[in-house]
Amino acid sequence: MTAQPAHDHSVTDRSLLSTKAYGTGQHLSARQSLYQWQTPRHDLPGIVVNQLKYVRGAVADVGCGNGKFVGRIRQERPDLTVLPMDVSHGIVTAIPGAIVADVQQLPIADGTLGAVLALHMLYHVENQPRAVRELGRVLSPDGIAIVSTNSRTDKRELEDLWRRAAGDVLGIEQGPARVQLSARFTLEDAPAILGTVFGDIHTIPLPGVIEVTDAEPVIAHLASYEAWADQMGVPFKETIERARDRVNEVIREEGAFRITCLGGILICQQPHTAAGRRDQRSA
Repeated sequence: MTAQPAHDHSVTDRSLLSTKAYGTGQHLSARQSLYQWQTPRHDLPGIVVNQLKYVRGAVADVGCGNGKFVGRIRQERPDLTVLPMDVSHGIVTAIPGAIVADVQQLPIADGTLGAVLALHMLYHVENQPRAVRELGRVLSPDGIAIVSTNSRTDKRELEDLWRRAAGDVLGIEQGPARVQLSARFTLEDAPAILGTVFGDIHTIPLPGVIEVTDAEPVIAHLASYEAWADQMGVPFKETIERARDRVNEVIREEGAFRITCLGGILICQQPHTAAGRRDQRSA
C-alpha cells in the first residue's frame, strides 16, 4: 500500500471539503470536463447504470457531488429509489432529494439498499475502514457497492507539468508536488481496502489518452485545486500561469498536449452474490 501523502489532512478536512473544495459544483465540473478530450471516451454513468441491471429497490449515491450519476440513474432506471448524499450542503442544494451525510456514519438502516455508490470520493474520507464497513452495513445480502478511483499512474503528465511550472516560479528545477486527491485511495490499493468487507471485487479498468490543442481545459483542471492552494508550497496563481505557458509551448512544438489516464470502477459484492449474478447472465 502506498505511503500516506504529505497533504493527507487537507484532503480529508471536512470544513474545507464542504466550502472551498465543493461548496458548489464549479471545481468538480472543471475536473470532469477535461475528459471530453479523452480517447476512448468512457461513459461512466452508463457503466454504472449497466452494473445496476439486477438491482431493485433503493440505491444511495454517497458523495454524489454535482449529481452527474444521480441524474442518469433517475433517467434510465425510474423504478429505483435514488438517495443522493454528500458532506457539502452547498453542492447538494441543486440536487432534488439530496441530503447532507457522511459515509463514515450513514443515516440508513442495516441491509436496506440494493446498491451503494462511492464514486471518486473515498480518498476524501479520514477513516476509510469505517467507511467501507458502512458501505457493507447498509447493503442487502445480495447488494453491490460500486466504487471508483484513479491509478497512481493517472495523469502523470499533469504532475510533471505542475512541478516544472512551480520550479520556474521558484527559480529551481522542480517545485513541490501538488495535492493529489486519489493518492489516498488508488486503484492499486483499493481492492485490499475494500476486501476487508467485500469478498468478491471486480475491477473495470478505464484507460485513455487526453489530447488537447488548447491549453484552457488543462489550466481549468489545475485551477480547480484552488481549495488546496495554501498546501502547495508555491504561489498558486503564478504557477497556473506558468503552466499555461508551458502547455502552449508543447502545443506549438508538438501539435497537442497529451495526458495519459487510468481510472477504474470496482464492483464489490459477496461471493454468493457474484455467483448468482453470473448465473443470471448465463441463463
